[in-house]
Amino acid sequence: MGRENQSFVDEFVLLGLSQDAQTQILLFVLFFIVYILTVLGNLLIIVLILMDSRLHTPMYFFLRNLSFADLCFSNSIVPQVLSHFLVKRKTISFWGCVTQVIVSLQIGCTECALLAVMSYDRYVAVCKPLHYSTIMTQQLCLQLALGSWASGLLVCLVDIAVAFHLPYRGQNIVSHYFCELPALLKVASADTYSTEMAIFAMGVVILLAPVSLILISYWNIISTVIQMQSGEGRLKVFSTCGSHLIVVVLFYGSAIFNYMQPNTKTRKKQDKIMSVFYTVVTPMLNPIIYSLRNKDVKSAFRKLAARVVFFRKQ
Repeated sequence: MGRENQSFVDEFVLLGLSQDAQTQILLFVLFFIVYILTVLGNLLIIVLILMDSRLHTPMYFFLRNLSFADLCFSNSIVPQVLSHFLVKRKTISFWGCVTQVIVSLQIGCTECALLAVMSYDRYVAVCKPLHYSTIMTQQLCLQLALGSWASGLLVCLVDIAVAFHLPYRGQNIVSHYFCELPALLKVASADTYSTEMAIFAMGVVILLAPVSLILISYWNIISTVIQMQSGEGRLKVFSTCGSHLIVVVLFYGSAIFNYMQPNTKTRKKQDKIMSVFYTVVTPMLNPIIYSLRNKDVKSAFRKLAARVVFFRKQ
C-alpha cells in the first residue's frame, strides 16, 4: 500500500524500558518509590516555604517554582510509565501523546530557564552581597520567574508546531517509555531534517544559552570565593553552590545528550536511559540535595513537625 493511502495513526505503541516481565516488575517498584519520594519531597518544600516567613527570600521563591515544576514534570510522565509496566500492550492515544509532549516539554524547558535564574541569584548573593536586597527585588524575582515560564512555553510551542506538522501514518511503534520528540520523529512519515534542525536551534536557546549563563555565574562565584579570608564562608558557599551544580550536571547533561543530536534516525537505545535522569531522577533529587540539607529548611521542617504534634494533642 502506498504511503499516501495509509491512514493517520490514532495511537502509539511504546516499547518501554524493557520487554522482560521480571525486569518490568522490578522497574515498577523502583519507579514507584522514586515517584512517591518526588511528590512528597517537592510538596514538603512548597509547604515549608509558604508557611515559614524566614524562607520568604528570592532563593526560596525560585526553589518553590522549581519544586512546582518538578511536581508537574513527574506527574506528566511517571504515572503513565508505571501503568505501562503492568500491561502487555503499552499504548497511548495520539492526542494523549500530544498532550504529554506539550506538558513535559513546557515544564522541562521552564526548568532549564529556572536553573539559570537560580545561578544568577547565587551570583548576586556571593559576589554582590551588599547590593543583594536592592538588586533581587520582589518585582525582579517575579519577572524572572514569569520569564522562565514564558520562555519554556515559547520553545515548547515552536517544537510542537514543527514536530506535529509532520504526518504520522502507518508506523506507530515508538522505542521509548513516554512520548518524547526525538523518539517520535523516528516514526514520522516524512523527511524530518528541517524539523530536527528547528528543534536543535530551540535546544541551543533553552539548553546551551542557560548553561553558558550558569558557567559565567559560577566562574565569578569561584573567583570571589577564592579571595575570601574566612574558611567557614568558603565552605558555606561551596556547599550551597555545589548542590546547584549537581542538579545542573544531571539535568542539563542528560538533556543535552538527547536533544543536541540532529540525526534522530541513528539514535541509540542508551538515549532512553539518559531520559530517565531528567524525567525521573532529577525531580526526586532536587528537594534532597537542593533544599532538605539546608539548615533553614531543616529548621522550618522541625517547626512544622512541632506544630503538627501540638495540634494532634489538642
